[in-house]
Amino acid sequence: MSSCIFASQFIKMQSQNNSEEFYSKLKTQLYETSSWPSTYLFKFIVTSDQKKIDKIESVFNNMGAVIHSTASKKGTYVSVSINVVMESPEKVIEKYQQISCEVEGVISL
Repeated sequence: MSSCIFASQFIKMQSQNNSEEFYSKLKTQLYETSSWPSTYLFKFIVTSDQKKIDKIESVFNNMGAVIHSTASKKGTYVSVSINVVMESPEKVIEKYQQISCEVEGVISL
């Protein structure tokens, strides 16, 4: 079973406790549903700011990631989808945390 099914889960949390609980549950689900290493689909939404898009893409440099960006109908937002082989659920969570710290206003799905 692909770990991509969890890409639709909303990751951005308001408090540290909720965030830790969420990541703990995500890690458990990923271990239960996938064999690692595994291909994982990350999906992020940001405003149409090229610097933000570039920053997200740079986090996955040199990993063999397949990156696809799609602008919203009005061009206000951009969806960035990234397919990449990840070594473990911990590495998946590290990427989500890195993006949320480095890209202001990002929505992780």
